[in-house]
Amino acid sequence: MTTPFHYEPGAATGPVPPPECPAHGLGIGPGGLRRFYGPEAEQDPHGLYDKLRAEHGSVAPVLLHGDVPAWLVLGHSENLHMTRTPSQFSRDSRRWRALQDGSVAPDHPLAPIFTWQPICVFADGATHERQRGAVTDSMGRIDTRGVRRHVNRYSNRLVNDFCRQGRTDLVSDFAERLPMMVMCAILGMPEEYNDRMVQAARDMTRGTATAVQSNAFVLAALSRLVERRRREPADDFATWLVEHPADMNDQEVAEHLRLILIASYEATTNLIASVLRMVLTDPRFRARLSGGHMTVPEAVEQTLWDEPPFTAVFGRWAVGDTELGGQRIKAGDAMIVGIAPANTDPVVRPDLSANMEGNRAHLAFSGGPHECPGQDIGRAIADVGVEALLMRLPDLELAVDDSELQWVGNILGRHLVTLPAEFAARPPQDDREPPSMGKPNPTRQDWEVQSAVRHTAPIPVRAPVPSEPAPASADGGPTGATAAADGSAAAPGEATAGLIPQQRRPAPARLWRVVARWWNGC
Repeated sequence: MTTPFHYEPGAATGPVPPPECPAHGLGIGPGGLRRFYGPEAEQDPHGLYDKLRAEHGSVAPVLLHGDVPAWLVLGHSENLHMTRTPSQFSRDSRRWRALQDGSVAPDHPLAPIFTWQPICVFADGATHERQRGAVTDSMGRIDTRGVRRHVNRYSNRLVNDFCRQGRTDLVSDFAERLPMMVMCAILGMPEEYNDRMVQAARDMTRGTATAVQSNAFVLAALSRLVERRRREPADDFATWLVEHPADMNDQEVAEHLRLILIASYEATTNLIASVLRMVLTDPRFRARLSGGHMTVPEAVEQTLWDEPPFTAVFGRWAVGDTELGGQRIKAGDAMIVGIAPANTDPVVRPDLSANMEGNRAHLAFSGGPHECPGQDIGRAIADVGVEALLMRLPDLELAVDDSELQWVGNILGRHLVTLPAEFAARPPQDDREPPSMGKPNPTRQDWEVQSAVRHTAPIPVRAPVPSEPAPASADGGPTGATAAADGSAAAPGEATAGLIPQQRRPAPARLWRVVARWWNGC
């Protein structure tokens, strides 16, 4: 076992590369330790994981912002042990030795992430059980059918904003907006949804100079909500937390609402963007989805393995001196849950191209008593949102070559900056109705998966088949008509080329609407 932290912030020990040394550009810091921030970590995180794994094994020493030392846990089993053993690895950041000795200042870029707050994410034992119980019980009261209706309505509304233009950025116009709209409605503050809230939520987790101010903006909005719900209870998540027998005070409630809002928003935004990128850039992924060999929920699950919304979670703190992955961990050491490296650990996943759609052993939502309680809500927003978008715009194509796509990264994950897409312009739809199939691009009648400029094939998403037969028509209309590409009824036997080849015949137009309403909880 080794202990590599001879270097401590502010100390002169440990070799420091000279300014002209190439190591400065490779993310090498004092003591020869690799930086878990900066260009290398942001641009090629998987390359960094491979180097750390080769140099140190399943647990590696790294440097955080300001060259503060921490341990990055790379192995799948080691991450499970750490997250499932709070007696050894606590979530209470006040244990961090760097905080106790003043090495980390209160205005550190990661302060919104590690600063102790009276919420379950920083608690262990009985306090965690009380607070987490209130969150879990309130999560259980969420009407999932109602969430699906929210997602469909807001998805339609967002698509209506750009459907006439024939071009959009799926990150800024859809993926970054839909989760915030839905979460504000669930929490009970739809009036707080605006561009500033979206920007603040993204800024909080990026370690920027304005992260602390963004955190204050979001917390102020949530504190107003808590005060209002004390006076005027409603049927929403904020009221359920306020009235829960756990008897949380206003600060506790506001802080838990902030945790739920930001974690759900950030994770779901990144998940939606990653799924849509896979759809638009990976011909095999798209062919399996459009060919009916993979459902949207399965596509989401595969993405949770390959591109988890959070690549790492900071942090855990060692309760006492211990050992993990062959490394000697000292009391007060900071630990990082390595979600992305755990998902690609060769021990559990030797073949990264293997189909993982039905396997939920990934660590995308962490593990143990602090595993994300809202993961099913996040999945639902991504599943329904992606399906609704592809239903409205089945001819979506990437507007640039995939080599032009860019990411920004931080300690928590990588974020796709833009995802430009184009499609045939079309009129808006009533956002009170479930999404309906849009007209395919009239210039593209084939469904061959092509290389880009590489515009790949459009993907209409299959509607799930109900367990009981639906009536032939919602209003007793003729049953021989088939759905045309624009959602209107085609005459019996009329060709619908370019819609869904090599699959079952499209359902009658009115039947399609019945099935869509049933599936979407309307």
